[in-house]
Amino acid sequence: MKRKRFINRSLLLLCTLTVFTAPAQKLPAKKEIVARMTLANDYFMKTWPDPGKEIVTNKTRPSNIWTRAVYYEGLMALYGIDKQKRYFDYAVDWGEKHQWGLRSGTNTRNADDQCCGQTYIDLYQIDQAVGRAKPERIHDIKASMDAMVNSDKVNDWTWVDALQMAMPVFAQLGAMDNGHSAGTSPYYEKMYQMYLHTKTKEGGNGLYNPKDGLWWRDKDFVPPYKEPNGQDCYWSRGNGWVVAALVRVLDIMPKNAAHRDEYEKTFLEMMQALPPLQRPDGYWNVSLHDPDNFGGKEMTGTALFTYGMAWGVNHGLLDGKKYRPIIAKAWNAMATESVHPNGFLGYVQGTGKEPKDGQPVTYDSKPDFEDYGLGCFLLAGTELCKMK
Repeated sequence: MKRKRFINRSLLLLCTLTVFTAPAQKLPAKKEIVARMTLANDYFMKTWPDPGKEIVTNKTRPSNIWTRAVYYEGLMALYGIDKQKRYFDYAVDWGEKHQWGLRSGTNTRNADDQCCGQTYIDLYQIDQAVGRAKPERIHDIKASMDAMVNSDKVNDWTWVDALQMAMPVFAQLGAMDNGHSAGTSPYYEKMYQMYLHTKTKEGGNGLYNPKDGLWWRDKDFVPPYKEPNGQDCYWSRGNGWVVAALVRVLDIMPKNAAHRDEYEKTFLEMMQALPPLQRPDGYWNVSLHDPDNFGGKEMTGTALFTYGMAWGVNHGLLDGKKYRPIIAKAWNAMATESVHPNGFLGYVQGTGKEPKDGQPVTYDSKPDFEDYGLGCFLLAGTELCKMK
């Protein structure tokens, strides 16, 4: 056992040295990045011409669930840099087909059901900015979040994915809260209370390990649970969701918002932890500390980490000299090895909560849902387009 641990750690060190000694790659031109995103997005829009169509896998689900909501986060980001009317119309049609509602109604406290609210609010604000107020777009999501603000319960987010699904909604509503001075909205305070429970209390002592700068997916993976190599289990996409949550919240909140420093501190800790774990080919493994536990290329976690790093560089929080080569290697890997000639995305792990789920993950494997992977890819690409 000791010899196996030594070998695994030696391999991890070798990967680390390879990342920082290999010739630095460069990002392609912005138009090339947009072209890859457009190809992938066109494939999806052609595959799903009716955004209200139900999703059928092991069971039938409405298309306003979290997987599709993450796609629309990415689409709205793409629309932000490439304002094609068809993107806007596709998002509006999605909202209208669901009557701007949540899967489980306004009484839901489930972050997965609330994720669609991020795009509903984006679309509301776009039309409001040009004098077309459409309050029906945010009626249900606001009612759901208001019910949470007005309750004492703070332990709803028992899995780290929930942070990305719901925290940006609280941030958006807080930024729109005209009844309070900037940065002091009850939405921000409730978001922080719930986040803090997940980080420091859920599962005993919280799902965040400050020693490693990474998160356990949920209480099932808190030690004494270990990976086959004896290391803690840090799932790539789970940590990617946290990165995306922190980025989106920091991007929305005003500079003087309460608890902003806490989110920024955790973001920077994660950004320090991730570079040594990048594979020589640019991807991250599904298991961040055990490259042998279903090791291999995986796009969703890689895209979310790339998104976070690019945002950090763009906002002066990360050193571009250090992070640009990491970002370029990750993007080039995804753009050349994940994107099929027709726009289909390979190396996307299906839904789940740990490395073994959705396997095998290959160039040709089709995940149970093909929407959230594209959303992650679009978030990364659009942030790269903002880099100078």
